[in-house]
Amino acid sequence: MAEGSDTEKIMRALYLIRGVEEGIAQRYPAGKMRCPVHFSIGQEGVSAALAPLMRRDDLAVSSHRAHAHYMGKGGSVRAMLAEIYGRAGGCSGARGGSMHLIDESVGFKGSTAIVGNTIPIGVGLGLALQQKGSDSLAIVFLGDGAIEEGVFYESVNFAAVQRLPVLFICENNLYSVYSPLGPRQPAGRSIYKMVEAMGIKSVAGDGNDVAATYKLMHAVIAEMRSGQGPVFAEFSTYRWLEHCGPADDDHLGYRAQGECAEWKKRAPVARYEKYLRENEGWSAARLEALRNEVLADIARDFAWVEAQPLPPRPDAYREVYAEDAGKSVGQNTMESAA
Repeated sequence: MAEGSDTEKIMRALYLIRGVEEGIAQRYPAGKMRCPVHFSIGQEGVSAALAPLMRRDDLAVSSHRAHAHYMGKGGSVRAMLAEIYGRAGGCSGARGGSMHLIDESVGFKGSTAIVGNTIPIGVGLGLALQQKGSDSLAIVFLGDGAIEEGVFYESVNFAAVQRLPVLFICENNLYSVYSPLGPRQPAGRSIYKMVEAMGIKSVAGDGNDVAATYKLMHAVIAEMRSGQGPVFAEFSTYRWLEHCGPADDDHLGYRAQGECAEWKKRAPVARYEKYLRENEGWSAARLEALRNEVLADIARDFAWVEAQPLPPRPDAYREVYAEDAGKSVGQNTMESAA
C-alpha cells in the first residue's frame, strides 16, 4: 500500500501523462509539431508508479518512447511540449523533438531514437554515482526490443560485475514496431529470468497494475539504495496506438483481432482509480476534482507553448559547432579542422 502522499502523486502522474499525450495526439494533425512522436498511452502505469520513488538526484535515461519517463521523473511539461513544437524554451533547445529529451535540472539525462543507445550511458552514470559514494540510482528505461541489442548484454554484464546502482526498467509491450515477440525471440523465453541468469537480481510484474508495481519498486529501490547492486525489472504492458504517431493501427493486421480491446480493459488509469476507491477511501468526486485540476493545468501548458516564438535561427548553431553563432555550418567545420 502506498503512503497517502504517494497515492496522490501516482494518481496525478497518471492523469498528467495520459492527459498530455492525448493532448498531443489531438493536436498533432494540425502540423505544428514537426517531429515523429511515440506515445505511451496505455502503458503509463510504470512511470506513474515510479514517480514518487525517483528522487531528483537519481539519473534516468530513456528511449524513443520517452514522454512518460520524462514526466514521471519530474520534467517540465512546458519544456517538453516546447521541444516537441520546436519552440523557444524546449528542454533540448528545440533541436531534438519528441525522441531527444534531456533535462539535467531533474536528472533526466537524455533519450534517443536509436534502440539500446542509452543503456550503456545509464550504466556509465551508475558507475559515476558509485564512485561518488552516493545512494542515488541510475535508472535505464528500455523496451523488449532493446533486449535484442548486443549492447544490452555488455551493459548488464558490466553492471553485475561492478555491482553498480543501476535499475533497468523493461516495459515489455510485446511489439517492436510491427513485429511481435514470436519472430524475434525464442519461444518460451522469460526475459527477466534470462537476465537473472546473467548475475543480477531480476523481478517481474504487471505494469498495468499500478498499485502492485509501486509496492514492488518501493521494496526494490529501498534495497538498492543500501548498496545491493543492479536490478532488472520487467513489466508487461501494452501500447494502444500505432508504433509512431497518434492513430489507431489495428487495421494493419499485425496485432490479433481483439487483442488491443482486451488490453484496454486493463487500463492502468481506470484500474488505479478503482484501487483508490476500494482500498484507500477515495471518492469519485475527489478523483474527478484531481483530474480536472490536472487537465486545466495541461490546457494552460499547451496554450503557453503555442504562444511561444520559434528560437532565433543562430540558436541552431550554438553549443553545436562553435561559440560564434553567426558562422555557417561549413565555416565552423572548416575552422575546427584547421
